[in-house]
Amino acid sequence: MSLQLKFLFFILQLLALLISISSSDPNPQFPCQPPHFNSYPFCNTSLSITDRAQSLISLLTLEEKIHQLSNNASGIPRLGIPPYEWWSESLHGVASNGPGVNFNGYVKAATSFPQVLVTAASFNRTLWFKIGLAIGIEAKAMYNVGQAGLTFWAPNINIFRDPRWGRGQETPGEDPMVVSAYAIQFVKGFQGGSWRGSGELIDRFERKRALGGYNDDESGDRLMNSACCKHFIAYDMEKWKNFSRYSFNAVVTKQDMEDTYEPPFRSCIQQGKASCLMCSYNAVNGVPACAQGDLLQKARNEWGFKGYITSDCDAVATVQEYQNYTRKADDAVALVLKAGMDINCGSYLVRHTRTTIEEGKLQDKDIDRALLNLFSVQLRLGLFDGDPRKGQFGELGPQNICTTEHKMLALEAARQGIVLLKNEKKFLPLNRNVVSSIAIIGPMANNISNMGGDYTGFPCDPKSFYEGLLGYVEKASYASGCSDVPCDSDAGFNDAILTAKKADFVVVVAGLDLSQETEDHDRASLLLPGKQMALVSSVAAASKRPIILVLTGGGPLDVSFAEGDRNIASILWVGYPGEAGGKALAEVIFGDFNPGGRLPMTWYPESFTKIAMNDMNMRANPFRGYPGRTYRFYTGNRVYGFGQGLSYTKFTYKLLSAPRTLSLSGSFTGTLTEKILHQRELDYIHVDELTSCDSLSSYVHISVANVGDRDGSHVVMLFSRAPKIFEGTPEKQLIAFDRVHTSSYGSTETSIMVIPCDHLSIVDKHGKRILPLGEHLLTLGDLEHSVSIVT
Repeated sequence: MSLQLKFLFFILQLLALLISISSSDPNPQFPCQPPHFNSYPFCNTSLSITDRAQSLISLLTLEEKIHQLSNNASGIPRLGIPPYEWWSESLHGVASNGPGVNFNGYVKAATSFPQVLVTAASFNRTLWFKIGLAIGIEAKAMYNVGQAGLTFWAPNINIFRDPRWGRGQETPGEDPMVVSAYAIQFVKGFQGGSWRGSGELIDRFERKRALGGYNDDESGDRLMNSACCKHFIAYDMEKWKNFSRYSFNAVVTKQDMEDTYEPPFRSCIQQGKASCLMCSYNAVNGVPACAQGDLLQKARNEWGFKGYITSDCDAVATVQEYQNYTRKADDAVALVLKAGMDINCGSYLVRHTRTTIEEGKLQDKDIDRALLNLFSVQLRLGLFDGDPRKGQFGELGPQNICTTEHKMLALEAARQGIVLLKNEKKFLPLNRNVVSSIAIIGPMANNISNMGGDYTGFPCDPKSFYEGLLGYVEKASYASGCSDVPCDSDAGFNDAILTAKKADFVVVVAGLDLSQETEDHDRASLLLPGKQMALVSSVAAASKRPIILVLTGGGPLDVSFAEGDRNIASILWVGYPGEAGGKALAEVIFGDFNPGGRLPMTWYPESFTKIAMNDMNMRANPFRGYPGRTYRFYTGNRVYGFGQGLSYTKFTYKLLSAPRTLSLSGSFTGTLTEKILHQRELDYIHVDELTSCDSLSSYVHISVANVGDRDGSHVVMLFSRAPKIFEGTPEKQLIAFDRVHTSSYGSTETSIMVIPCDHLSIVDKHGKRILPLGEHLLTLGDLEHSVSIVT
């Protein structure tokens, strides 16, 4: 290259950099900016959050108040308050879906972690917290350079109830306890709990609090970011036949509400301390979710929710326009605000609230209540504390995004989430020293666009599955076989078969992408799309050796044909593994990482698609041929079960100690004592009739032995089976899990606390939690242990 061309290239690079920098605001606007706007009481950090919020509300006109009720909140120039965008997304990395985030400035990319369902398959609480924290650090760093907000609408903690659901990929799976545990860890991490950034960044907030700069009573409520538990509640269908999420009425029994649909939200609020709750589009038992005053107030009054409640986008409009629950727009506005919703994603409240007030259907106090919740969260975020660069996390910036630490965490998450479903004759792992060539086939094999699933931003350094394998073999070849995932044509089959015949080993990547499952799109079938099954079978029959089948996507697949095909030696589920998925898969295939993931959902046969997707009942009903849903209640055949997953080594268990009898004596309320005295036999006791559940807790001590020749991590899953005292008792339920690493021919001990009121209780048809008396069975792999609960 000539000197002139080099100089021109340098100038073009410089111009690109300047354009990039100009799109980020190096001097962003912020409230309470000196010298003109920092003397208001709401800027005084020594006052309580509530006093500051009320002070701000008292200064606003009605019109200014109304314009705060949208996700795109208007600025208030006379008070020095700039506009604020409430809607940002961070499901498994800072995403580009919401208008609050842009990648057009200093920051061009953010770490893309595996889709939530894959991360859930790790069954690793520590990992979940670290991912939430890493995403939170990157989100805050983007806020500090004007490329994101502070309020993010994640995580999605709905139950993966039906395998056809297009958004099941976004959730932690089908088990309420697992979903609850994920919600707690992600929210704690994302909102800034117990964090340390790169180089142990100084926590300026703690320093300022020590100097008396913040009100001590509320310092513990401070947030790095705000996380939002969504979608409240019983939302798990996009579009099936004539049913749409915008108008669907979810008919849910009290029993299912208490033991399936509510627990993740209760945990997200009570233990996770989430600062936002999103109400969903659908109605529940005839009432739109955002107008469910009893449920929204239950979150605040019973569960102790401290935060704001937002609608899903345009969910207030759907109350009138799709569900026809009200005749007029102002009735819908009055209904949701009085129910306890605070802000509308969309412009519906901005357009209709004044009319609602003028007609006497709403009062100023109803708006003030909403604003108190909204401003309180912004104050907890430090939005009114002055220059954010001098605030609690002001040192975070582009240098804290796409860090080596975060990219390694994304890789570790992908490794831990991969599930080995079949491995005939220990076909895997491959020995890289004897593999001279490998072929990888399939429409997703060399495609990075869908590696993260939905709600993905711009990854730091994505690698395809094909690129991942290139680092392990001298010769790697690729053929798509199908032009895309729908695979409507077999025109590429011959090329794929010829490619397979030339290679020592063959990997076929099949499954789903976002053309098959996503927001507003559910699947109709559980089979591989189009002609993919024929592609897999054709390549397997032509290959020199049995092939390795890699399955992508979130939704369960009926791959019974592959499970029974001797030409398919191994099956791996990778889901949507994120930017590091290509490397993680290669490491698993060649044995640099021993897979230990477990399926967080049941894989049903294709026949399950005969079941109506709009049937919300969890429990089986043999009288109407209904098999139930999820491993807790499903009575039909399975392709793969919840918690299924193999390893390259073998693990065995030994119960070191566990209780044999739990006596409830001395834990009764007066009413229950009297009932016991006058009744000879009881089948169960209501949990709320016990005075102290914690005192009944005991530990189960477990030894996990690795009896194979490879180190590996293993997910310990402890289930319970309660006495079947009534119809609808769960077949079994997961009460605890732990991921432990054990060296080859070594053992690791772990302890699990069993809290009877939480872990051994079930829910009756009235929605009341009860503790069955008699013999409960604890199961751990093939081990069984009886625990008797007596009065």
